Amino acid sequence: MKCAALTGISPDIIKDLKTGRPRTIELQSTHNIVTIAEVEPGPKTHIFMTSIDLADLSPGDPGICAYVLATNITMKRIVEFSHGSYFEERERMSARVQVKYCASSVVKEVFHKGMTSPTAVEVLKSSCYHAG
Repeated sequence: MKCAALTGISPDIIKDLKTGRPRTIELQSTHNIVTIAEVEPGPKTHIFMTSIDLADLSPGDPGICAYVLATNITMKRIVEFSHGSYFEERERMSARVQVKYCASSVVKEVFHKGMTSPTAVEVLKSSCYHAG
């Protein structure tokens, strides 16, 4: 299955998502914002999430697939003061995405053309059986 990929996600967030409850995460990395901007939320939309950095992402790397429930991209205004008399106003883009765990998965192939293009991966969903 081919889907968009978010990289460099905290292992704690991935562990929390595995509990099965929907979570909203905020993204600051340019490559993750570009990727999420191309994703249309919906009940059948999947996204791959991994703690591996984009530069190191390769076939065989583990992660999770999650359903994309909602996305929101916004600009935040930041004011920085310097030496008490100068201030600088900046804007920072961020994205919020609400996701719900679907399955563990492994990267089969990586599709990435650069920082200004979305990252996609071909993944294999892992199957896990428990003897009881």
